[in-house]
Amino acid sequence: MRSLHLSVALNHGHLHKPKPGEELHITFITKDGEQHTFEVAEGDNILDIAQNYNLDMEGACGGSCACLTCHVIVDPEFYDEIPEPDDDENDMLDLAFGLTETSRLGCQVKMTKELDGIRVALPAMTRNLQKGDFQ
Repeated sequence: MRSLHLSVALNHGHLHKPKPGEELHITFITKDGEQHTFEVAEGDNILDIAQNYNLDMEGACGGSCACLTCHVIVDPEFYDEIPEPDDDENDMLDLAFGLTETSRLGCQVKMTKELDGIRVALPAMTRNLQKGDFQ
C-alpha cells in the first residue's frame, strides 16, 4: 500500500514582499460578495496572490494557462491597463463559465503600478477544464 502525504502550503511560494513605499493594492470580491484588500508587490500575479491569502481560487494547472480555475472578472476601470490576452488565454476563456467582456485568467495578470487599486471578482463557478480535455 502506498501512502499519500499532503501538506498545506503556508505561502504559495511565488510572492514577493513589497518594498516600503512601493506597495500595490488589489481587492478581491468573493463569491459571497465579501471584499478583501491586500498589499502586494509589482510582478506578482493574481493567482499567486489569491492562493497566498487562501482565497477560493484553485489554479489546477499551476499557472500555466492551461485550465480555467483562476478565471476572474476584472473591474472595467482597470481592464485596459492589462496587456491583451494571448491566443492561449483567449482559447481557455472561450470555455469559461460566466465569461464577461473583462474576464481574464488570474495566472496571466501581473501586478503593475497601473493596476494599483485593481478590483477583481471571483465568478460564482469555475470549470476545471484543461487543454487536454478538448483536444
